[in-house]
Amino acid sequence: MVEKTNTNPLGPGYENVPGKEMRFRDIFRDTLRAEMIRDENVFLMGEDISGGFDKKTKEPLDAWGGPFAATKGLVQEFGPKRIRDAPISEAAFTGAAVGAALTGLRPIVDLMYFDFVTVAYDQLLSNAAKSRYMFGGQTKVPMTLFARSGAGTGHAAQHSESFYSMLAHIPGLKVVVPSDPYSAKGLLAASIRDDDPVFLVNDKKLINLSGFVPDEDYTIELGKGRYLRNGNDITLVGMSYTSIVCKEAAEKLEADGISCEVIDMMSLSPFDEDILIESIKKTNNVVIVDEDTPRASMASEFAAVIADKGFDYLDSPIKRVTAPHSPVPYNRDLEKAFMPQPEDVVYSVKQVLGL
Repeated sequence: MVEKTNTNPLGPGYENVPGKEMRFRDIFRDTLRAEMIRDENVFLMGEDISGGFDKKTKEPLDAWGGPFAATKGLVQEFGPKRIRDAPISEAAFTGAAVGAALTGLRPIVDLMYFDFVTVAYDQLLSNAAKSRYMFGGQTKVPMTLFARSGAGTGHAAQHSESFYSMLAHIPGLKVVVPSDPYSAKGLLAASIRDDDPVFLVNDKKLINLSGFVPDEDYTIELGKGRYLRNGNDITLVGMSYTSIVCKEAAEKLEADGISCEVIDMMSLSPFDEDILIESIKKTNNVVIVDEDTPRASMASEFAAVIADKGFDYLDSPIKRVTAPHSPVPYNRDLEKAFMPQPEDVVYSVKQVLGL
């Protein structure tokens, strides 16, 4: 798990903004709570999110908040009508959430592990994403889903996927990928307030990451990327945890006199084409880092857009650093080798620059 502290993500000029250092998991839970207070139509549903109830008194037990403690304590505050434990049927409770959204509520669905998306995929593809279109804009589906992705935590092949490209492929479904506590708060709040279905992907390796979070209420516009670091020689494009990998690689490369610009693609559908082209115009070289497997991945999609709209600005071929086309291994050494590491990015950058 990543546990180091980030610098202020707002950048120069914002050092005096009131805020504090918080863990990713804590600001995520606090944002869920704040949005439930803000709008009584917001409710949560998922497996094991409340912790159950005493059989005699019917009072909620000391809720653990699921295996990632994302909803710990919320059932005591909001009660079982707004923190609803669901049966082990992702298709069923995702479908129920679609129906609730169509009737005016704002459900939030905790799918636990990202791999379980496949069980609910038909509800996402055929109902959540298409209802507004099929009814000519007369309906809204204001639902938010979240789940934990990524390798590196010993959860083996069936609990470690990062195939967010499968979700980004669905028209009508928005997909966002926070990479630190600041973006987790802003993207989660924006997702819950949005009138379309939004899937927020949390990488398990970020759960204990600490970083600066402003005290004020704020949202981050869906569909936008951001600069994590300015540079002149090459652009590094990351998403979710690989944005952290890109920053670490940039720090290593700086010691060798290579100036890297780092872009964090906080949204995958829609995504910020403008920031990609803007940076390529400046640096003329690019390496895209994605933990997903390479075929039909977000790295491939970003590369296609750069080739289509920014080809004339490139001085070298587009380079992708991804996981291999393989399931995630359980063996710890193999799992580490499976994931893109800063050293892999450093090697690719030097290869692109001919060093």
